[in-house]
Amino acid sequence: MAWSIAEVARMSGVTSRTLRHYDEIGLLVPAYIGSNGHRHYEEAGLLRLQQILLMRELGLGLREITAVLECQVDQVAALREHHRRLLAERDRLDVLAATVGRTIAGLEEDKDTHDMTKISRPENLFQGFDTARYEAAAREQWPEEVEHSARFTGTLTDAEQARLQQEATAAMVRMAEAMAAGTPVTDPAVQAEIDAHYLGICRMWTPNAAAFKALGQSYTDDVQWRAVYDQVAAGLAAYQRDAMSAYADARLN
Repeated sequence: MAWSIAEVARMSGVTSRTLRHYDEIGLLVPAYIGSNGHRHYEEAGLLRLQQILLMRELGLGLREITAVLECQVDQVAALREHHRRLLAERDRLDVLAATVGRTIAGLEEDKDTHDMTKISRPENLFQGFDTARYEAAAREQWPEEVEHSARFTGTLTDAEQARLQQEATAAMVRMAEAMAAGTPVTDPAVQAEIDAHYLGICRMWTPNAAAFKALGQSYTDDVQWRAVYDQVAAGLAAYQRDAMSAYADARLN
């Protein structure tokens, strides 16, 4: 049995454009192309697409996925390995959820000032974060900016890095509170938070409007970034993205 590209797109949630791109780079070649020029996929193609999507969820880039699939011999063994990694990722997200829960509890003790000094073990704020994964993905998309960022962070002491991370966590909670109150993303208070976020990024690199919007979009598109925001409050990643987009439209070239 074969399925058209439109049917595969509907079943998988992957756009037809993406499927065509996968074909063009040799990652997922259709079983055949019909006389009307439409691509058709058989069961082997669907199974391969499942593996591609699993590896995308696990944070692999297209080049890495291609390399893995080229070396793969035993499909069942490969799926067992994907399953093992997914279970490990589930456990990591459980730790991350507990981390954010502790942060919220600590901040609620002093809701007016968000005094992070009341948290007795600040290193616990960052349990479960896979920062190496984010850096690898960013390096592929924005290599020069990541180099600037690395040079900046290399000048910081451990205490300064911890303070910046604490401030970022507190900012996420403030954004969640604004979202819960139904505050529009264009509200001056929300835009003030985004301005602080933008200025913080500018200490490492200076995004233009398109780059800042793309960064905001990555908070929803990337499964781990989305989980970080949405563990604070469901929908926060999209709220942050929309607020960043509004800021870019109003303030950046």
